[in-house]
Amino acid sequence: MSKPGDKVDIFALADSIMEQVENFTTDVKEELEQFRIDVLGTKGKLKQLFTGFRDVPNERKKEFGQVVNKVKATAEAKFNSLKEQLEDATAAQVEVPDMSMPANFSNIGSRHPIAIVLEQISEIFTRIGFTVASGPEIEDDWHNFTALNTPEDHPARDMQDTFYIQTNPATLLRSHTSTVQVRTMGRQEPPIRIIAPGRVYRNETISARSHCQFHQIEGLYIDKGVSLADLKQTLLYFAKEFYGPDTKLRLRPSFFPFTEPSAEMDVSCFICKMKGCKICKGTGWVEILGCGMVDPNVLAASNIDPEVYSGYAWGIGIERTAMLKYKIDDIRLMFENDMRFLGQFKAAY
Repeated sequence: MSKPGDKVDIFALADSIMEQVENFTTDVKEELEQFRIDVLGTKGKLKQLFTGFRDVPNERKKEFGQVVNKVKATAEAKFNSLKEQLEDATAAQVEVPDMSMPANFSNIGSRHPIAIVLEQISEIFTRIGFTVASGPEIEDDWHNFTALNTPEDHPARDMQDTFYIQTNPATLLRSHTSTVQVRTMGRQEPPIRIIAPGRVYRNETISARSHCQFHQIEGLYIDKGVSLADLKQTLLYFAKEFYGPDTKLRLRPSFFPFTEPSAEMDVSCFICKMKGCKICKGTGWVEILGCGMVDPNVLAASNIDPEVYSGYAWGIGIERTAMLKYKIDDIRLMFENDMRFLGQFKAAY
């Protein structure tokens, strides 16, 4: 290819590079990389060929260009071929897992105690004809207070108890799920038989016994001839189904703006069987919910004639119920997502 007498024997250099490329072979990654640097790199032998192009006589430049292009193409093809062979060999060496080994099962989690108790209570009441109703957590003053016969000067309206929306003081985070009862009475004619589970908010100091957010489930039954006896029998059925067939019930007079008469409901202590313990504070009774007959003013506010219809309502706190059921001594545990705590409820999944 080269001719004697050339001032710069650049063709001999091209022959030398071509011979090196054609004879080069390796199965070592580092040797292939060094080949790339020596021949194809920015300071490699091909670069020298292109630099020497200016010393080639004009009548031979075309010939030299063809030679250089052939050398370059051959070197690149050799490099790519060896690179693919090395990659295929590396892939073939990947360890194949032993398919006969037992699987490593992941922790699939468990039901939250609040979800468990909500589901259990809802199932008991749907079994006797109640349907589940829902409503917004962001409410207005009328549904949260006024329609429920709450006086304008009632402490619950103060900022200390209720979260109001700063840009719209007439809007707030509902402080009870009684708002769902109001909305249902406003759009549905009696008979009405619903339960309203959901999250509520109150501006309370967070401690072992209280939180600024918690869950309630409330019940409402409105029809002709509904009496306090109906309320008591319904709640007795619930207590026996939830706490056990030997559960006893008692009602103590109380006050709520939206019911008249109103009562607090206690059940016989399901821990000590009325012998006296820490849970019932030695009394043998545990308070679980508030209830009463729907106040006629509440019926009238929703355009239900209190002379024709009557009804009862009740409400129970889910966190308190879960704490009693599972002997949990700190409500904050239910909001911390601590897997050590939540993992204890796998059996109830």
